[in-house]
Amino acid sequence: MRATQLYAPTLRESPAEAELVSHKLMYRAGLIRKAAGGLYSYLPLGWRTMKKIMQIIREEMDAKGGQELMMPIVQPAEIWKESGRWAVYGDEMMRLKDRHGREFALGPTHEEMITTLIRDEVRSYKQLPFMPYQIQNKYRDEIRPRFGLMRSREFVMKDLYSFDRDVDGMNISYEKMYDAYSRIFTRCGLKFRPVEADNGAIGGGHSHEFTVLAPSGESSIAYCESCNFAASDEKAELKIIHAEPEELRPIEKVSTPDCHTIELVKNFLNVPIEKTIKAVAFMDDDERLIVAFVRGDHEVNEIKVINAVDGANHLYMADEKLIASANSRAGFMSPIGLADTAIVVVDQSVMEMSNAVAGANEVDAHFINVTPRRDFDAKKIIVADIRMIREGDPCPHCGKPVKMTRGIEVGQVFTLGKKYSQALHATFLDEDGKEKFFEMGCYGIGVGRTMAATIEQYNDADGIIWPRAIAPFEVVVVPVNAKDEAQIACAEKIYDELKSAGIDVLLDDRRERAGVKFKDCDLIGYPLRVTVSPKTLAGEPVEVKIRRSGEFKHFDRDELVAKVSELLETL
Repeated sequence: MRATQLYAPTLRESPAEAELVSHKLMYRAGLIRKAAGGLYSYLPLGWRTMKKIMQIIREEMDAKGGQELMMPIVQPAEIWKESGRWAVYGDEMMRLKDRHGREFALGPTHEEMITTLIRDEVRSYKQLPFMPYQIQNKYRDEIRPRFGLMRSREFVMKDLYSFDRDVDGMNISYEKMYDAYSRIFTRCGLKFRPVEADNGAIGGGHSHEFTVLAPSGESSIAYCESCNFAASDEKAELKIIHAEPEELRPIEKVSTPDCHTIELVKNFLNVPIEKTIKAVAFMDDDERLIVAFVRGDHEVNEIKVINAVDGANHLYMADEKLIASANSRAGFMSPIGLADTAIVVVDQSVMEMSNAVAGANEVDAHFINVTPRRDFDAKKIIVADIRMIREGDPCPHCGKPVKMTRGIEVGQVFTLGKKYSQALHATFLDEDGKEKFFEMGCYGIGVGRTMAATIEQYNDADGIIWPRAIAPFEVVVVPVNAKDEAQIACAEKIYDELKSAGIDVLLDDRRERAGVKFKDCDLIGYPLRVTVSPKTLAGEPVEVKIRRSGEFKHFDRDELVAKVSELLETL
């Protein structure tokens, strides 16, 4: 490819709306352009990288027995209603009607579609395991699309679904995909961690997110340096904190004027914050009041609350009216005296507290000397791990203090079990001719997110620093003076030799100043730059710049191709 024929409009300034480095650099380097909020066109350089990521994915999926197919983006509402997710999925689902008034959705994911396809085609245990996959656009109506390709309304995703005869088979498929994902992100040149994760709206059993480590990441990750534990903060399970034994005192109601926050309460009563009990009031889609209680120095994990309460799919902050209907007041809540209409979820560590402070369900009043295992009605509460992990908490595996970092989720693997096969009546016949439900798993990779996450991890003040495997071009050949016919001829010969050696190479034959071309090379992030100058024509060694290190190498003309190939192997 010649730069004079390449559509790669670079910019010196970033768009005002761009916040993340990846968003800014993808715009400036001419990888993407915005069509509307959360909708982007991929320009040739961006699409070349996307295709390279997709090729790595295809190779690893096929190596594990995956079979590529393509399903419709437009999905009939009936199959989503059959699975029970039409109402559950929420406003993120883009819905539409055809001219006959029939309801459809633009696929945010394809569990229903693949399950209904397979239930009509795969009938015998002899056809299992079966792992179909596709690489296709997905659609989610994000309430606030932002960060470029990180949170968009239309995105490219690889989704594979495994169908097995039993749990053991499903777990084998899961391990295959776990290994394949590790290989994919390693081949892409990324620093990543697989972390235990929540299944969310997908449902099912256990799950891991593959998270690229980057300070700009939306995900918060807890990890242990003493063992292999790593989990998203939404998923991380916590051990019970056992309070020190002490003599129990009788519960007592006291006046706490204007003390409607934990900070005000602890200061007014002069008690340690870990001796207070904090309430957070939510309501769900059915307008049920759900009140979560954690220790005053802890934070409520909403995902864990959703998982603890049957039928809760989304949580919203409860209003004063709903709280009052349960015989309570915001800022003064506790399970003691709360109406039975409220669903009460208490963190397991709260139940170990003694002589604590909790709300009295009336304005300007609290209980002191609350011992939950004595004072809370066990029949009316749900006890669960509902707190958010924080740095320094004991590792749930080995007990050593955990550390926190940030990351960008680029892929996730799930076991689904029979969740969809039962809901959609997808069965096969075993050796005895008996009908059984498929054991399923699903496995997704955000292709555009992977590209953006790579840029977040590899960049500097001058631009992108691509790993060789997914760079739009591996090498760029730059004649210093494109008006000099001798330089152009030499550059073209080097270009042809590199191309013949199987190297993905670009010839920058634009009649721009050398400084402009060099800046574009660094901005776009080609791993190697070969410079053809008057010194090259005079027989001096050819200059090669390594983008990642900024180091310059010089090679004799007759060894250039071999040396460039060797350098690429290290990038």
